[in-house]
This record gives sequence, C-alpha cells and structure tokens, in this order.
Amino acid sequence: MTIETTDQRIIRSEFKPARWLKHRHLQTMFPSLPWAWRKRSPLRREVLNLPDGDDTAVDWLQDADELPKSAPLLVVLHGLEGSAESSYARMIMDAAFENGWRSCVLHSRDCGDYRNRLPRRYHAGETNDIRYFLRTCHEQGQTGPMFAVGYSLGGNILLKYLGESGTDSRLTAAGAACVPLDLYKCSEALNTGFSKFYQHYLLNHMKNSVRQKFDQHTAAFDWNRAMSAETFAEFDDAVTAPLHGFAGMNDYYDKCSSAQFLKDIVRPTLIVNSLDDPFMTPGVIPDRDRISDHVLLEIAEGGGHVGFVDGGTPWRPEYYLPRRLLGFLKEHL
Repeated sequence: MTIETTDQRIIRSEFKPARWLKHRHLQTMFPSLPWAWRKRSPLRREVLNLPDGDDTAVDWLQDADELPKSAPLLVVLHGLEGSAESSYARMIMDAAFENGWRSCVLHSRDCGDYRNRLPRRYHAGETNDIRYFLRTCHEQGQTGPMFAVGYSLGGNILLKYLGESGTDSRLTAAGAACVPLDLYKCSEALNTGFSKFYQHYLLNHMKNSVRQKFDQHTAAFDWNRAMSAETFAEFDDAVTAPLHGFAGMNDYYDKCSSAQFLKDIVRPTLIVNSLDDPFMTPGVIPDRDRISDHVLLEIAEGGGHVGFVDGGTPWRPEYYLPRRLLGFLKEHL
C-alpha cells in the first residue's frame, strides 16, 4: 500500500524499528517478554458497579493517588485478553505519571483476573462501560480534562464510542493504536500464514477464560461448538455473538467494526496503525472520505502489532507508542 500525504488526515509515521528488531513478528512478540518493561508500579483496584447489574475492575496507578482531581486523567482500554498487567498499559501509565497525570485501566468485563457477575463477557463494540465510567469520574469530582487511549480491541471500542457520542463525549482527546478497524478483514488475516500462531494462542486463552466462567450445563451457547472453534470467526459465531445479543458473527462484525464510526468523531483523535501488523492487512485502512476532519490516521511501514520498538537495546528497549500517543494528547490540554 502506498501512503499518500496530500490529505493531512492520513500521514506517514516517523516510526523506524530498532536495528535489532526489524521483523514484524519480533516486534509483535517482544513486548510480551518478561524484561520488555520491567517497571511494575503498584496498582490500586476498584470495582465499578455497572447500571445493568454487572461489574468490572478498574486498576489505578497508585503512585498518582496524591495528585488532585484537577490533574488530567488518562483512561486506558486494553486489547483482547489483556489487562493492566499488559506492558503497553504499564508503559503509558508510567509516562502519564511522569507528566503529572492520573491514570487507570478500565478492564473489559471478565478481564484482569476479575470475574464479572452476569453470564456475559466482553466484545469489540461494548461502549456503554466507558461511557458510564467517564460519567462516574465526572460525578466523583474529576475536574481536570479526561483523555483515553485504546490498544487493539480496546482501540476499536474507543473509536466506536467516540463516533457514537459525538459532542456528548466527556473526553478532551483520544488516541488508539493497532486498531482492527474492519473485524472481517482482521479475522481473515489471523487465519493466514504465521498469524495462525497468534490466533491459536489467543483462542486458547479465550477458551480457558470461558471455562472459568461457564461449563457445558450453564453456558448460554453451544458448548461443544465453542470448545472446538479453530478460528476467531468460529468462536465469535459460537460464543461472542450469542452471549451479547448478536444474531451471529456477521451481525457482530457488521455492527462493531469501528471504521464505520470514524466519520462521526468530533474529538481530536490519533490512530496509529502499521502496514505490517500480523493481526490485519493494509486493507483495513479506510478511504479518506470515511474519516472525520478531527481524526489523524498515522500509518507506519513497520511496528507489528502493538510493538513499535524503536531503539535502546534488547535489555533496555525504547518504545514509540507511549511517546507518540501521550504527546498528541498533551497538544490538546
């Protein structure tokens, strides 16, 4: 794909992969290694009681507890089967604290080692939770500006929320990285070549999570079909769709792919995606006429999926995304 820069809504990224980590799969896998981000500041957990009778976990960076609620607040939305322990979440929370910001990770339901109450989990289009959480923060005294960043599936949720909310959003600005803008195309990409490795790994995690919450007698879906699913499409058709009120995988993907919401976003929003992301194809990049004037879509040639390692050494790596995303948000203080 050729990145044209005649329209400032779509720009070429300045990201360059580190000399020692150029391959897209190495970029993708490196951040999950134990030494990829060694700093583990203490977190404080709160339970968010949701309007539908369910609940989820919110992990706050404890070091920032002494900051006033007039300070900026950064809300992080994690990716598929991720949590506040994911390296990308820790990186940007640490960067936010260095800038005098409060921060937290709003977990998707049934994530972060926290089992929610209702017989459901999470999906790529669940925007009610972030909408309710931001309102709750405001009602509890947050007077400083609120920002959000979303990674992968969390980025899809965030962009959908922004498009749905328009001027009603309580966010000042937002950022998203490695977003599966078209769920169909991402599902197909993950069933091709070496990307099947990620699909297999994540499907095993998802099935294990389902087993912790349901069994074949309590599941509100076809248990055998769910446990035998070999692709994301099969799992979403068997589990995600029926658990969350969709007619099937096609209905779920149709309604929740975030590309269709980009034209309705009115808050300053940066999206950083990579052309070599093994979780998707360049075909997910939308045409200019589908992007609001308030959205800046930055396309990198490399970076893998939520990798973007651009320097340092294998033992002290440096990352592009925390600097870029937080830098963009700071421009809109």
